[in-house]
Amino acid sequence: MGTPSKSGGVEKSAYTTVLGSLDSYDKGGVELINDDARHYAFSNIFEVASKSAPWEKVAVAKNFEYVLEAVRAEGTSQWRTAAHDEFVVCLDGAVTVELVKLDASPLAPDAGGSIALDGEPTGRPMGRIHLARGHQALLPSGAAYRFSAPSPAVLMMQTIAGPDTQFRWAEICQTV
Repeated sequence: MGTPSKSGGVEKSAYTTVLGSLDSYDKGGVELINDDARHYAFSNIFEVASKSAPWEKVAVAKNFEYVLEAVRAEGTSQWRTAAHDEFVVCLDGAVTVELVKLDASPLAPDAGGSIALDGEPTGRPMGRIHLARGHQALLPSGAAYRFSAPSPAVLMMQTIAGPDTQFRWAEICQTV
C-alpha cells in the first residue's frame, strides 16, 4: 500500500509485512483513538498457539456463528468431522491432512462445529494434503479428517463454533 504523491503517482510505503511464527512473533495491538479496548478483540494467533495444548481449538475471532480458531498442531490429531465445510490455513510449520469420505455422517445436517470421532472412520479414502506455511485446504462436509505434524506448527481454522471451540477472550484479548 502506498501514499499518493504530488505528481499523481503512488510512493512506496515504509511498511513491511512480516509474518510471525510459533518461535518468533511480536504481539502488536490495537491503537485506540477516543475509544475503549473492550469494543475490540485483538489477539496474536502465534501467542495463542504457543500457550495451547496440541489440537486445542481456541477462538481468536468470531462473526455470528463463524469463528477463526488457532490450533497448535503437534503429533497426530484424532479423526474429526463436521456437517459443513471448514477451511484450514497453515501459518507455521508443516502439516499433513488425511481425508476419508464417510459412509454415514454421525452429525445432523445443521450441526455446528466439528466433533472428534471414536476410532478409525468407515469410508473411502480421499487422499492426503501436505500443507506448508501459507497453504490452505478445504475440509469438506461429510468427510473425516486427521492432521499430523512432525514438529509444532500453527493452523488457523475457519469453521462454525462447536462443542470443542474454546472461548478464552479474557485471557487472549487486549483490554487496555
